Amino acid sequence: MFEVFVGSKIDFMSKRRVAYIISLVLILASVGSLIAKGGPKESIDFTGGTLLDVRFNQVVDVADVRAAASAGGIEGAEIQMVDDGKDALVRIKPENSPENAFRAFETAFVAANSGTTVELRRTETVGPKVGDELEKKAPGAIFWSLLLILIYIAWRFTRISFGLAAVIALFHDILITLGIFSILGLEVSLTVVAAFLTIGGYSINDTIVLFDRIRENRGMQKRRSFAEVVNISVNQTLSRTVLTSLTTLAAVLCLYFFGGPVIHDFAFAMIIGVIIGTYSSIFVASSIAVELNNWWERRKAKKAAEAKPKAGAKKLKKPATAN
Repeated sequence: MFEVFVGSKIDFMSKRRVAYIISLVLILASVGSLIAKGGPKESIDFTGGTLLDVRFNQVVDVADVRAAASAGGIEGAEIQMVDDGKDALVRIKPENSPENAFRAFETAFVAANSGTTVELRRTETVGPKVGDELEKKAPGAIFWSLLLILIYIAWRFTRISFGLAAVIALFHDILITLGIFSILGLEVSLTVVAAFLTIGGYSINDTIVLFDRIRENRGMQKRRSFAEVVNISVNQTLSRTVLTSLTTLAAVLCLYFFGGPVIHDFAFAMIIGVIIGTYSSIFVASSIAVELNNWWERRKAKKAAEAKPKAGAKKLKKPATAN
């Protein structure tokens, strides 16, 4: 395989406390923004809204319709062209008055497209694409998914520390990406949720590749400390991790710049997720595995130290002789 970092010997584990600080700052900023804003900004997919059936006197482009909606102050509107390109279904949030929204849209569209007339044919209240029951069940589904991931990785690598580290890194990546969306005031739609799931898949895949290399090296280099084995493993998989991330990043950057506004938020979420996921697979997952392993080793050493005096006392104690 082509390698970028040939024979690299970077001491990642010595820098793990710096990584903890970076992650902590990002997590606190993300959680703080989510709390301050009452959660992520939900799109029409979650809130429902009003459907405007709009008719034009000539064929129009969807980009012009979207630009007019934005210029009219209708945030987060979903546009769908129908029939021969002279009709558009504009889905707006419930806080927007249908009449006011249409007037603002009409003014903006006519101003930008002279000679075109706009007619409001009907309005209709529509519900959210995601029901209340699904929203209530989602946290439980996420919990069980993370638990099953933890159990599988712990079984696969015969170490509970690996399972915990993988789940924490996964949660770290999704939370920070969601937090950045909250900080920037971007809406979370079903498309963005799909991006979060994709980010989770990339994150857990990178982590498993690293842990598999750690397991192999652990068996071959038993005289080295666990932190040293992790360092060697991270360096050995570094080229693979970086090249995979750069390839994915190149694809999502093309989507972001050339894919149009419909897929814009999905691509942005993927860009943030790939960057954070690459960082976490190198620094977060491996560092947490080292910390958990060190804690377990200290615990075993403490128990062994406590057991020695007891064993010595039993040997010194002689059985009583009969008179």
